[in-house]
Amino acid sequence: MSLLTRNRGALLLLMLNIFLIFTGIGLVVPIMPQYMNTLHISGSTVGLLVAAFSLTQLLCSPFAGKLSDTWGRKKMIVLGMGVFAVSELLFGIATDSLLLYLSRMLGGVGAAMIMPAVMAYTADMTSNEERAKGMGLINAAITTGFIIGPGIGGYLAVFGIRAPFYAAAVAGAFAGLLSLFILPESKPQISEQPVVTKKEGTQKKQPGMIAQLLLSYKEPYFFSLIIVFVMTFGLSNYETVFGLFVDHKFGFTAKDIAFIITFGSIAGAVVQLTVFGWILNRFGEKRVITTCLLLCGVFVLLTLLVNVFWMIVVVTFIVFLAIDILRPAISTQMSKMAEQQQGFVAGLNSAYTSLGNIAGPIVAGVLFDLNVNYPYLIAGIVLILCCVLSLRGGVKDTSTLHDSAL
Repeated sequence: MSLLTRNRGALLLLMLNIFLIFTGIGLVVPIMPQYMNTLHISGSTVGLLVAAFSLTQLLCSPFAGKLSDTWGRKKMIVLGMGVFAVSELLFGIATDSLLLYLSRMLGGVGAAMIMPAVMAYTADMTSNEERAKGMGLINAAITTGFIIGPGIGGYLAVFGIRAPFYAAAVAGAFAGLLSLFILPESKPQISEQPVVTKKEGTQKKQPGMIAQLLLSYKEPYFFSLIIVFVMTFGLSNYETVFGLFVDHKFGFTAKDIAFIITFGSIAGAVVQLTVFGWILNRFGEKRVITTCLLLCGVFVLLTLLVNVFWMIVVVTFIVFLAIDILRPAISTQMSKMAEQQQGFVAGLNSAYTSLGNIAGPIVAGVLFDLNVNYPYLIAGIVLILCCVLSLRGGVKDTSTLHDSAL
């Protein structure tokens, strides 16, 4: 029996936790206009609320990843779900912008604690051959939660604009309790032991966490981290102004927008759950990553040229699908390179993701005010340039590295 099959229950619980976190991120999208009127906050405040979540996630992710290596994956996941539940409750009861800021910042801390621990847990319980499938399943939960969160928020809002956040708080607390009582610890015992060299018989002291973060450009997976940032920047840029874009240019209704986003998210999740592992094993990380970057860039630019509903659906579907394959492909590649630093590397992955989620919406908002087409023009160009860089050798297939070592 494979490791992944033996740990199926734990994997399902991890998927539930990460799905709830990223659903909580998206809940706020359809409800913020009503919050603006109720709490009398400005549009700039709304933008800062989005950035506050990603900023605290960025600052905390590397440290949380390191803690998952030393303290344990389970403890970080349980504590992170508790912080997430509190943040959603605060957002629901907020009557001023100060409490909204506190809520979003706590939400970022919770996400920072959970995401690297979940990624490291997945690496712990899978072999190299199963790693792609395991990461694909986790990223399917991430993608699905992140994209359908606005839809869930919109449906629950019929019971009141605060109802979605109360529901998220209850669901987060329940998932945290399940993890506390059911989820076993996965961290290998060897990670708690000092590294001893065979020749010298002395301990090999690792540099401090801050030094490792600042010197990440020297690591073999640094270019993969750059792609994580570019990918997240492009996707958050694309999603932030998508509703405004199709509303201004085509007069799409909220129902039209919800259908397009939901269709793309479900299709991408199906690919991650079924054939992603085969795709990565068949074509290798480099080919998959460069192809997806190219598809993303080209079809983001094509969004500027199409003007029929079904064409918008097709273009958006391909963008989301390419992202849904690209995200776990990069995670798998870095996980194979990480060796005994699974938590730390997963933390860096989360940090670069947060950086993209900070820059993308801010840039998209500024560019949209200048011209409705500028956000997609810049996002498409950046993605294509990143593809060109990857073709010049920035991305390597880790499968060949493992084969040569055997």
